Amino acid sequence: MDIWLWLTYVGVIAALISFPGPVALLCATHGVRFGRQNAFATVMGGTLASLVMMALSAVGLGAILSASESAFLLLKLVGGAYLVFLGLQAWLRAPEVAAVTPPQAPQEARSRLLAGQLFRRGFTVGISNPKDLLFFAALFPNFITVGEPQLMQFMILALTWLVVDIAMMSGYAAVGSRVGRWLGSSRRMRLFNRVTGGLFISSGGALAVSSQ
Repeated sequence: MDIWLWLTYVGVIAALISFPGPVALLCATHGVRFGRQNAFATVMGGTLASLVMMALSAVGLGAILSASESAFLLLKLVGGAYLVFLGLQAWLRAPEVAAVTPPQAPQEARSRLLAGQLFRRGFTVGISNPKDLLFFAALFPNFITVGEPQLMQFMILALTWLVVDIAMMSGYAAVGSRVGRWLGSSRRMRLFNRVTGGLFISSGGALAVSSQ
């Protein structure tokens, strides 16, 4: 792969990933509620979702989805509904962070359970946006050189995305963790829940009504 083509790719995906979206909002929210280290599981869930969509696009499923209006509409509605569900959960959540396991459970077990929950939430939010799949399907052909080994180029693009995505989303989680120290009162935490809930609901509604 040409070095200048790769540098262009890095610039494009850095701009795209840094733009706040549902996964970035989720990472920041989990940083507030659970701390930066725990929110890293959310980061990894979202990153895995991106890699899965890259693989699907590489085998042509992105093009099939793009050509099927019914399949695209269905995925948009499912993704939008899930974001709205997350928004309602955040809006109605009590200011105090609820325990995710029984108090008598060992600390290690609680940590594993929390990490699993955050990872699944990150993956579900990341995989539920069909526009990302279409983005990968449209982006990759512009950065793959015809005549050179396809697998190697795909691995380079995927690894580059992996590094940039983890760095950016970890930054959102770190910012959320710092903000969480300021949200020491129930009133501030309730306001935070309402704001993030409204953002999730808005994102879900925008996804559902957006055009292809």
